[in-house]
Order: sequence, then structure tokens, then C-alpha cells
Amino acid sequence: MERISSSDATAAAVFRDILRRDDGVLLVPTETVYGLVCDAAHEAARAKIYEMKRRPASKLLTLFFASREAAETAFPAMPETAKRFAAAFCPGPVTLVVPDGDAFTGFRIPDHPALLKLLAAYGRPLASTSANLSGQPPAHTVDEALKSLAIPPDGVLDGGAIPPDSAASTVIKVERDGAWSILRPGPVSEEMLLAALK
Repeated sequence: MERISSSDATAAAVFRDILRRDDGVLLVPTETVYGLVCDAAHEAARAKIYEMKRRPASKLLTLFFASREAAETAFPAMPETAKRFAAAFCPGPVTLVVPDGDAFTGFRIPDHPALLKLLAAYGRPLASTSANLSGQPPAHTVDEALKSLAIPPDGVLDGGAIPPDSAASTVIKVERDGAWSILRPGPVSEEMLLAALK
């Protein structure tokens, strides 16, 4: 298992190679909690994350993008409401669940410089979820995450301790007609969201 500090200039190149593996999974910091990521197109890697977390198959993974432009390209039917939320709060602690064909998919642009650098270097969206057993509290340090997971990741981007009072992202679902609702409260409040639409 490769463990590299987020301040190490070689981290993006090393972890880019791990992500290219069919089953490559990384433990990474975000501005909220530690998370697990893999290439969103790699079925074996996604399955490995579910095994690591003992996560029910019914719970979908979120996509990480390097920029709002990349997210809007991936979701051409993204409602204007979602675009306005993204413009106001991304990068940041917001997950937007938006129309994706006949279904809905969540995405986020994490506000962590080392993770954004990795996303930019890799050039593809990463499937993501928090780095803890399903139903357990999120991890704010690498050691917490490694102790919690059923099997270890292939690489660790060590960003140090995240403040213990950091909460997971606010999750907002935006319907095709622009109506929205908060699925999980978090750092971005309903009042902040309403203000962004004015």
C-alpha cells in the first residue's frame, strides 16, 4: 500500500497509475472527511469499495469532478437550479444529485488542493464515498479510516487530520423541473441555498 503525503509533488503521478488499475482504490482527504475513490468506469474497483465498506448495493457512489465544466459536460440535462448551486458552492461541501438519463446521479467537486490536483491529473471522474464501514461515523484521520475498513486501499493520500467537527457534505437533489430538496443536512444550510437562488 502506497502512503504519500498530500504535500508530496509526486503523489498525483503515483496515484494516477493506481487509479488506472481495474481494481485500484485510493483513500483520500477531502475538506470534510476522508473518502475512498476509484475510476468511475472500473467495475472491479467499484465492487471493491462496496466490499471495503460492507456497503449495501442499493447505495450509489458519488462522482468527483475536477471542475464545474466537467460536471456539466457529464450531465447535459443538469437543471439550471443545480448549475446555480454549483456556481455558488463548488468546489465545496455540497453533493448535487441531478438527472442522469432515466436515473439520478450525485456529484461533488471537493475543495481540497491535493485531491483537485489528482482529479486534474487523472482527467476522468472518480467514484467516491466516505472511508468508513457503512453506518459508522466518518473518518477524520488516515488511521481512523484504515482501522474501520474491512480491507485496505491500494494507496493513501495522507492529508493529515481533518478537524473532528467537520461534517459530511450537504446532499441536495434537484429534480428535472428544478425543484430541490435536502437529502442530508451538512455545512451548507437551506438558508444559504435559498440565498444562492436569489
